[in-house]
Amino acid sequence: MIEREAPPIRAIIIHPVTRDRLARSEARLEEACGLAEALDLIVAEGFVTPLRKIESARYFGSGKVEELRERLVAGDATVAVVDASLSPVQQRNLEKSWNVKVIDRTGLILEIFGQRARTKEGGLQVELARLSYERSRLVRSWTHLERQRGGFGFLGGPGETQIETDRRIIDDKMVKLRRALDEVRRTRNLHRSKRQEVPIPVVALVGYTNTGKSTLFNRLTGADVLARDMPFATLDPTVRALELPRGTKVLLSDTVGFITDLPTELIAAFRATLEEVREADLLIHVIDASDPDRDGRIGDVESVLDEIEAGPDHDQRMIEAWNKIDRLDDETRDDVNLRLEIANTKAGHPVKLGISAIEGSGLDELLVAIETALAADSEILQMTLAPHQAKALAWLHQHGEVINDTMDGATGETTMRVRLSPSDAGRFRSLFPDLAGFLPPLETEDY
Repeated sequence: MIEREAPPIRAIIIHPVTRDRLARSEARLEEACGLAEALDLIVAEGFVTPLRKIESARYFGSGKVEELRERLVAGDATVAVVDASLSPVQQRNLEKSWNVKVIDRTGLILEIFGQRARTKEGGLQVELARLSYERSRLVRSWTHLERQRGGFGFLGGPGETQIETDRRIIDDKMVKLRRALDEVRRTRNLHRSKRQEVPIPVVALVGYTNTGKSTLFNRLTGADVLARDMPFATLDPTVRALELPRGTKVLLSDTVGFITDLPTELIAAFRATLEEVREADLLIHVIDASDPDRDGRIGDVESVLDEIEAGPDHDQRMIEAWNKIDRLDDETRDDVNLRLEIANTKAGHPVKLGISAIEGSGLDELLVAIETALAADSEILQMTLAPHQAKALAWLHQHGEVINDTMDGATGETTMRVRLSPSDAGRFRSLFPDLAGFLPPLETEDY
């Protein structure tokens, strides 16, 4: 039997926009076309459609609906992607009016996530988000709901409608998925607790989708995470160890990309993953410096961070890494560098850096900035411990991050540099007052 490839699907991309959001309309349209192409749809046409108001029945007014139908026919399209959140009724009515498959922004993103999930956790998260989305759209799938369904009572009692039965089945599936994800969450919390026992700082890469987070992650850690010029190339978080210039060991985490109007279903489903972002000691916000809409997308990321109670507004340190500076012309690069310099001067230390993950430029400065930021909330102690002070040595190994240590073979003395949190530094001084009294001044000035 000869297998034939499915014919390509042609789609029209419609970005409806009200007057108050015209400023970012072209960037949003370009993004929507990119999302559609990521699903291997053939984009026959993409355009911005101004709206005076949103109609409850079909989202668009009757005249606009007819105009768009004609464009669908002219483009020989079988799919209409509406870059907005449609209600189930709006989606169903548009499909009837246009006689094509209609996908809204949430459905489009969920479809991409469904294709990209590779791990068991990612699959569970995407499936939960999909079911949550589809549950509200059962009315679209079942056109025979006026009929009552009897039966033997195996799936429902007499008189239960088909939609009620299917909604209940979905609810049961969602309960099982939430239980499975709760187990994932417990496992993550266990791993987090173990990390805290041997405190290694966690640094999380965050940013808009397709800004180069995975490329940066691979460059810094030598990993081989999929890094492609496409939205949501990375869904499943990856963690690797990284040693900073002065010996500080950290865990670097590559996370899912954010996007404008990230579906609430996804935020809920990816709660366990997003908690890793919230619990990180430091965030690296990776920004595409070459993106014409970069300021808008910076705001989008900050909005998502705020929604999950992460970021500077929630007392979490963050560094901005302005990536892809190699794509800038000289004039634009000068403007960006001036902007970053002003921000760094104002802060008194590096908080915004220009980098190129592809070329490797600016990465040394980024690593130093990471180490500086982490050192700001810790104490670096340097001391020499005699053999009889083994208890203090063991305590430091258990509660601190040993940056380096050497043992004198002749005397048995251990000279070490160790990083402690402010609270652990206080506990150390209380437990070992005699030793603490001989400590030299804290060596943080070179960090």
